[in-house]
Amino acid sequence: MSNQTRAAHSGVVATSSGLGGQARQGGALQHGPPGTRRDAIRNYHRILEAAREVLGESGADASMEEIAARAAVGVGTVYRRFASKDALIDELLRLALEEVLSSTEQALARTDGHGLEDLLRALGQSFADHACYANLLLQRPTDAATTRRMRAAIDLLTARAVAAGTINPAVTVGDIMALIWAMRGLVQAAGEVAPQAWRRFLDIQLAGMRTPGPLSNAPPMSARQLSKLAPRRRS
Repeated sequence: MSNQTRAAHSGVVATSSGLGGQARQGGALQHGPPGTRRDAIRNYHRILEAAREVLGESGADASMEEIAARAAVGVGTVYRRFASKDALIDELLRLALEEVLSSTEQALARTDGHGLEDLLRALGQSFADHACYANLLLQRPTDAATTRRMRAAIDLLTARAVAAGTINPAVTVGDIMALIWAMRGLVQAAGEVAPQAWRRFLDIQLAGMRTPGPLSNAPPMSARQLSKLAPRRRS
């Protein structure tokens, strides 16, 4: 792996889906294991859906009481599931990361050079799905193990795409990272006004990356530049 690739990948997790890292352990008291009562599982999902709505509306000012009211459950029910609001946000993050990592594995299962496009589309959808409260997810600490998995995936999928001729050989990992950052920014800027704008943007970018011949006279980002741009671990 080149120095540029390593630098680009240092912030993949925080970039993905507007997702900041790994949820801390021990906050969510249960995750619906086998044998859990049906109404408890139903309440778990109602609480999560309500949390997504309330956090999207009120951000960090959202209260557990608001979330309980939106979910139509008692606040005690919320606290039995999640010891604190942080624990609830961590669970939302865990689920979002789980979706991204599942999409990553599906993309890696393709060996025809199209896995990179699949992953980019999955990331765009994740950005859109969690746009309303992405800023809260981005504040969570990053996880080294998940970062390494995403590093390896981006590197391999880009190499496969180049080898298969599905993207121009001049496209670098830095270019892919820039595309991901730009797509995330577009989703946040467009908000609810144009929530699907990222799809057209990605289509146009992918079409450009498939174009043969020189793509740009400007040099790609250096490893040092990428390392400075990559999101850093938050304390």
